Amino acid sequence: MTLLPSVTPDRAAGGVSRKNTVGAPRTDTMGAPRTDTMGAPRTRAVHRAVADSRRGVPVIIAGPQPLIVAPAETVGAEGLNLIDRLAAGPASLLLAPARAEAVLGVAIAEPGVAVALALARPLIDAATLRRAADPTLEQILPRFNRTVVPGQAAAALALGKLARLLPAMVVAPVRAGWASLPLGAGLLVVPAADLLAYPTELAATLHRVAEVAIPLADAPDARLIAFRALDQGIEHMAILVGDPAGQPAPLVRIHSECFTGDLLGSLRCDCGPQLKGAIKRMADEGAGVVLYLAQEGRGIGLINKLRAYTLQDRGLDTVDANRALGWQADERNFHIAAAMLESLGLHRIRLLTNNPDKTAGLMACGVEIVERVAHIIAPNGVNDGYLATKAARMGHLFE
Repeated sequence: MTLLPSVTPDRAAGGVSRKNTVGAPRTDTMGAPRTDTMGAPRTRAVHRAVADSRRGVPVIIAGPQPLIVAPAETVGAEGLNLIDRLAAGPASLLLAPARAEAVLGVAIAEPGVAVALALARPLIDAATLRRAADPTLEQILPRFNRTVVPGQAAAALALGKLARLLPAMVVAPVRAGWASLPLGAGLLVVPAADLLAYPTELAATLHRVAEVAIPLADAPDARLIAFRALDQGIEHMAILVGDPAGQPAPLVRIHSECFTGDLLGSLRCDCGPQLKGAIKRMADEGAGVVLYLAQEGRGIGLINKLRAYTLQDRGLDTVDANRALGWQADERNFHIAAAMLESLGLHRIRLLTNNPDKTAGLMACGVEIVERVAHIIAPNGVNDGYLATKAARMGHLFE
C-alpha cells in the first residue's frame, strides 16, 4: 500500500473541474451547453467524422492548412479518387513514427507525432495502403519516400484513433472553393481543435442513463449505473458494492473492458481475475466501486488488440506490438473516470491499482487519491511474460 499526497485542485491541467456538475453538459459563462457555431454540441462533428471514417468516406479537417483525409484501413477506390480530384497538392500517407520505421526500413531519430510518406498521382490502390497501415498483413510494399508533414497531422491521426482504426491516414491539402464543387457536396468539415479536445469535451457531457440492482456472486448487494456522454452511444459502467458514498475514502478500481479476459477467460492477460478479485475485495470491505470503462486494449479497441496479439505471437511484447501498429503503449485517458467519480459524489478515494500512470492520470484530472492499494494477481503460466513486461517497461508495481 502506498500513501499519496492529497491533491484537490479546482481544475488540474487537462482535468475536469471539481466544481463542475457532471450530470449535465458543461456550460459556458452564460449557463448554456458548449456548442459550435451552428448550435450543436462541439462533439457532434467529431462523432460524424468518426462514423464517416469507419465507412471510408473522406472528411475535411479545418485549420490553418485544411486537409481532406481518409483512413488507409477503410478508404476505397471511390474515396481515393475524390481525394485526388479535390487535392490542391500532393497527397501523403501519415503514419506514426514506429510504423513508418518498419515501412521505410530505416530508423527515425527526430521526435514527432507523424511521418508523411509521399503518394504519387494517381494514388496507389487501396489494398496497398492497407498493407502499409497494417503490419499483420503481408508486407509486399512499393518504395516510399518521406515528405513534409502537413499541418493538422496530429488531428488527422487523432481521428483515426478515435475511430479505433489503424492510425494511418491518407491526407492532402484541399482545393480552395471545394465546398462549391459538386464533388464536395456532403463532405463533413470538422475543426482540428475539436478532434484534439474531444476527450475532455466528451467527459464534460457525461450523464447517468440507467441504474439497477444487479446481485453478483461475490457481491449480492451490487448496483450497476450506466453512463453515456451527450450525443454519443458509447456506455461506461459503474459497479457499486455496498454504500461507497458513505465511506470517507472508498476503494475504487478503474477497469478497462476486456472481451477476451473478462468474458472468455483468456489466459493471455490478467484482466478477468483482476475484475473478479476487485469485486470480492470490495465486498469483503463492505463497499467500493469498479468503474468499467469502454477502453478495450488500453484504449486501442478490440480489433487492434487482436492485431497486437498477432504481433506478440511473432515475438513482440505488448509495448512493441502496440507501437508497431502506430499506437502508444497505453492510449487511455482518465477524464471519463474522473467525471464518473464526481457524479457519484466520490472526491477522496483509495485506488486499487498497480499502475502508477493510472494514479497520476486520475490525480491530474482532480481526483484526490489518499492511498494506492496494490492489486496482485498471480501469473497463470501463460501471461508470465505479459506481466513481466508491464513491470519492466510500463512501471507497474507488483508488490
